[in-house]
Amino acid sequence: MSYLEVKNIKKVYTTRFGANRVEALRDVNFSIEKGEYVAVMGESGSGKTTLLNILAAILKPTSGSITLDGNELSHIKDSDLVEYRRDNLGFVFQDFNLLDTLSVKDNIYLPIVLAGKNPKNLAAKLVSLVSTLGISEILKKYPYEISGGQKQRVAIARALITDPKLILADEPTGSLDSKSSDDILRLFTEINKEGHTVLMVTHSVKAASCANRILFIKDGEVFHQIYRGDDTNEQLYGKISDTLTLLQTGGERR
Repeated sequence: MSYLEVKNIKKVYTTRFGANRVEALRDVNFSIEKGEYVAVMGESGSGKTTLLNILAAILKPTSGSITLDGNELSHIKDSDLVEYRRDNLGFVFQDFNLLDTLSVKDNIYLPIVLAGKNPKNLAAKLVSLVSTLGISEILKKYPYEISGGQKQRVAIARALITDPKLILADEPTGSLDSKSSDDILRLFTEINKEGHTVLMVTHSVKAASCANRILFIKDGEVFHQIYRGDDTNEQLYGKISDTLTLLQTGGERR
């Protein structure tokens, strides 16, 4: 069995009185091996965000199953889902989701504190993380005092502090300038090389071209996928652009 198994995922939204049904995901199937770096792309309304929220155990699928490292999500009690997310998943959001009332250091430690653990036990890991991410000098500052690129580095540190099984990134460069985006994408590549499994949802061809595999979602299904192989980022960029054009012009699924 693969590290992450997504089988026959379907998600149907129904209006209050059942008058209308919207099928956000109809039959999504894919698997991810441990240590893979996968990007998910598709047009607005294709189901990318719904899929991410299901993988994050925020939404429940209408049918189908998701298994991470041998644990099927449907077998986890609702009361245990918060703990599951905290212990197994690391999140990096477009808008950072940092708390302005906490220092950078306390924002990074937040998942540890919420788990009822002593942050001091992870002091050495914090030092190593912030050094790698280049934010050692801003630990005492607050989010409103630092740049967008620095905020995203803090968010990455917060995602990694618990040593999650899967990192879920939602448009992680969407709110950043070009230079900061490049820096963050390099960091994701380094994080993946260290053995972390990464799934990134993005509209950015440049961001997706840093991944090792790209899944394309169309009309609630996996329409196509591209493997990096020996391609450079530039070569992969071209293949991704061609596939997105195919998506927009109604090409056949392959």
